[in-house]
Amino acid sequence: MANIVEELRSAMEEHVNQMADLVQGLSSELKTGFKPAIDNFLGFFHAIDWKEPWLISLVVFHVIVLITAIVSRKNTNFQMFLFLFALLGVYFAETLNKVLGNNWKNFSTQNYFDPHGVFLSVLWSGPLLIISIVILLNTMFSLCYLIVRWKRAELRHRARLSQKKDE
Repeated sequence: MANIVEELRSAMEEHVNQMADLVQGLSSELKTGFKPAIDNFLGFFHAIDWKEPWLISLVVFHVIVLITAIVSRKNTNFQMFLFLFALLGVYFAETLNKVLGNNWKNFSTQNYFDPHGVFLSVLWSGPLLIISIVILLNTMFSLCYLIVRWKRAELRHRARLSQKKDE
């Protein structure tokens, strides 16, 4: 019996050592793998001239829409309008990228609008999707609250009916 316990302990220690080596290898691989991506991401934001009026207006627009979504969280109909507005903005991002790419000289100092739409995806669609997620989460919480209220009312109604039957 002691021999089996010793073999089991040895196998467990070997397994734990293998797992530790795998985790250490994975973490070092992730660090080296994400380093270029992080550098590219930071380079992307450093390449943008954030003092351009249209970029400042774009950021202000997204902040206003986010604040509107948060302030109007109790108004479900307006939230659904805002949700559809944000998703339509994402839907038309490709068309918007083409139009802005053709007319960038009218409002910008450099052409940010590449054929793949990376710039517009990050600075237009990304914030709109985040705002949409905020609205969606708010709607889910509202629905959960409504279901709880409905169930409580149903239980009160059943309790009243059973009291009337008892009388």
